Amino acid sequence: MKYVFFGGQESEFAQIILDRLIKADKKPAAVIRNAKLPIDENYLKSLSADFFLVASFAKILKKEIISIAKRGTVGVHPSLLPKYRGASPIQSALLNNEKETGTTLFLIDEKVDHGPTIGSGKLKIKDGDNYTSLIENLAELSADLVLNLIPKWLNNEIHPKIQSESKATYTKKFAADDAAVDLKMDSPENIWLKIRALNPEPGVFTILKLKNGKDLRLKLLEADFQKNSLILKKVQPEGKKIMEFKDFLNGYEKNI
Repeated sequence: MKYVFFGGQESEFAQIILDRLIKADKKPAAVIRNAKLPIDENYLKSLSADFFLVASFAKILKKEIISIAKRGTVGVHPSLLPKYRGASPIQSALLNNEKETGTTLFLIDEKVDHGPTIGSGKLKIKDGDNYTSLIENLAELSADLVLNLIPKWLNNEIHPKIQSESKATYTKKFAADDAAVDLKMDSPENIWLKIRALNPEPGVFTILKLKNGKDLRLKLLEADFQKNSLILKKVQPEGKKIMEFKDFLNGYEKNI
């Protein structure tokens, strides 16, 4: 299994997959992590790789690159394609309170997360899951899929299947404004879902009005949702350290 691994330099998802592959004695012929640097096509051609493997690489690869490897370029996408194509499949699944997600291996083409699928694996989403835990769990699942399905695909035991366009959904990259909540106006469940999905980035926050007329930006880091009520657990006032919500109340309740 001769391949080149493309994975984002700061991506935990990519790092877990790469570490698992190396541990399983499936070390890539080359690793490309920095999406900001130009890609040397001649170097890639010289490797004569069977396929390229792409996981959370912050750059859309040109047609000339994805077609270099003998069998093409395989993408690792943390959703059950064609659902949740695009930049934020894990966050979107959490925001929509999905009970199940997964990972799909697919052949990359010129459209976003569009190519034929080699296979997928499902993962249950628990109430205690958040973006961080799902990144880790989906990366482990992804590594399992690569190790189990890619050899079969290379041996022509698996034939990629075209995705159903009628079932396709798309995600966007979330900005700071998407992570703003109003503790009085927004529903407790929606706030809880945002806390699970949009931390650590872009980072969920609310603005509290203090009695002195000033605004306090408060990061909402952890919470539970029980009996239709939001139970805040960990917060971080602007310029302060992370603290338990009860400690925040003890220190700030006279000013709110």
